[in-house]
Amino acid sequence: MDEWYPPIEPYDHGMLDVGDGHRVYWEACGNPAGKPALVVHGGPGSGCGAGVRRLFDPARYRVILFDQRSCGRSTPHAADPATDLRHNTTHRLVADMEVLRAHLGVQRWLLHGGSWGSTLILAYAERHPERVSEIVIAAVTSTRRSEIDWLYRGVGRFFPQQWERFLAGAGVDRHGDVVGAYARLLADPDPAVRDRAVRDWCAWEDAVVSAEGGGTPYGDRPSPARTALARICAHYFSHGAWLAEGTLIRDAGRLAGIPGVLIHGRLDLGSPPTTAWELHRAWPGSELIMVEDAGHLGTRETRRHLRRACDRFAG
Repeated sequence: MDEWYPPIEPYDHGMLDVGDGHRVYWEACGNPAGKPALVVHGGPGSGCGAGVRRLFDPARYRVILFDQRSCGRSTPHAADPATDLRHNTTHRLVADMEVLRAHLGVQRWLLHGGSWGSTLILAYAERHPERVSEIVIAAVTSTRRSEIDWLYRGVGRFFPQQWERFLAGAGVDRHGDVVGAYARLLADPDPAVRDRAVRDWCAWEDAVVSAEGGGTPYGDRPSPARTALARICAHYFSHGAWLAEGTLIRDAGRLAGIPGVLIHGRLDLGSPPTTAWELHRAWPGSELIMVEDAGHLGTRETRRHLRRACDRFAG
């Protein structure tokens, strides 16, 4: 089985005013009368991509994608240093998803996403379980402070040279607050300081996934996209995503009755399998699929499992 359906284009799109001066881009693909499915992108700050549309059967799904606040095609954009991120928080993104659901007339939808997207999915579903039909997640994260510390400190033991460069860029030692330091550098009035911080941040992100052979997926992005990603990531992670430590795992019982498939790479260095396992144990009825040779970016086998899950839930 191929892991992708043929390419499709949106049949509708728009800009939705979600308050606080923010307008969120959204698009809909596939069958307008099909089963609603919402794609929740990662990052935070990556924006939605066209490729993920192909995960869903276009004859059976109404696939909805959106760019979270200040990234992708949403405005104001975080690449502009004048864009204030104070109203860009996890709880406001959850509220934006509800505004979008109501705007599109959706009663319940399947949620799909990975990495940061899985965190946002869990936050939304635990707040609004009655609005969720199923969940399909890859590269499970819950953005606990312990997970953030692993990604920007602990995993450095596998990439010591790159981690030293990352620390040097932040101007902190191995015990310092590296994420907070980058958040400050990315808000510096000097554009040269900001640009250097963006490069250093993306170089570290690329180092963490380098063993997967996927090239440099963060550093290769266009400059505005790299800047938005770095700013928004540092903003969220320096605040612990405004989530009480462990709350998404602790409250996973609220998802009881929602069918869920968790697909995670055994070799994921950025998000070790511990989180996927703990979520699976706390979420009654969830299914965990461990892909033995996959990392954070996933493989063809990862995508095959994702498609199988979405096909199964298409009805």
